[in-house]
Amino acid sequence: MILPAFGIISQIIPTFSRKRLFGYASMVYATASIAILSFLVWAHHMFAVGLPLAGELFFMFATMLIAVPTGVKVFNWVATMFRGSLSFETPMLFAIAFVVLFTIGGFSGLMLAIAPVDFQYHDTYFVVAHFHYVLVPGAVFAIMAGVYYWLPKWTGHLLDERMGRLHFWLSFVGVNITFFPMHFIGLAGMPRRIPDYALQFADFNMIASIGAFIFGLSQLLFVWNVISCVRGGAPAPAKPWEGAEGLEWQVPSPAPYHTFAVPPRVARQIRLQPRSLPVIVGWWGDCCWPAC
Repeated sequence: MILPAFGIISQIIPTFSRKRLFGYASMVYATASIAILSFLVWAHHMFAVGLPLAGELFFMFATMLIAVPTGVKVFNWVATMFRGSLSFETPMLFAIAFVVLFTIGGFSGLMLAIAPVDFQYHDTYFVVAHFHYVLVPGAVFAIMAGVYYWLPKWTGHLLDERMGRLHFWLSFVGVNITFFPMHFIGLAGMPRRIPDYALQFADFNMIASIGAFIFGLSQLLFVWNVISCVRGGAPAPAKPWEGAEGLEWQVPSPAPYHTFAVPPRVARQIRLQPRSLPVIVGWWGDCCWPAC
């Protein structure tokens, strides 16, 4: 569920950083590594069922190993934004929130990966908090970012940026109010999948319920923004985002049924950053010039 989100975010962050994606090859290898390792970690849900010690150790180390390529991807996204010419349109806001909150979910996942510690965490609301910090700010936020990013290309109309930002901030606040308290009630011993809970958990559950209503109702803004963009609005140019790269931005918005008469020739464009021009120094003296 998270691999398509990685691809969406890897398109959006370079666009609004005005930089090429840092470490493209390592991103590809990291994605492939996550896809392969994800087939080898399934028993990390079953540490408490009485697995043999060798099985617990294997699945514990395999689960911890999957954090390495994931960390590579997070590093590459942050390095792409580093010293970039950032702008914070709605897709970029959701992408940055994805990186931050998905990383928090990843750290709690590493805690759950440790077999002896998982006996305490297992089947508690700590697992619920981890799972939703990975998939709601992960897959859901990435899908929302992708919709906002490609919506002008799909519909031919520009979205309402103010409403998009309001939707983002309500969603961001609602998600954290909903799921962050679940870490504490899970560590305090509240189990999952129960119809009721003890009174000592009532306060945090009330906070989580308020956050859930904020997050749920804020999605009405998302629906309204999409419908408004489909029905009309300011016409979108072929390339509504300044730093966007890709063949879809070379055709009108919305994209016509027939695009290119002949297959387009794709050439790599080298963009020099104004604050960090690479310099080649001649071996024969102090002469130097920018690399082209």
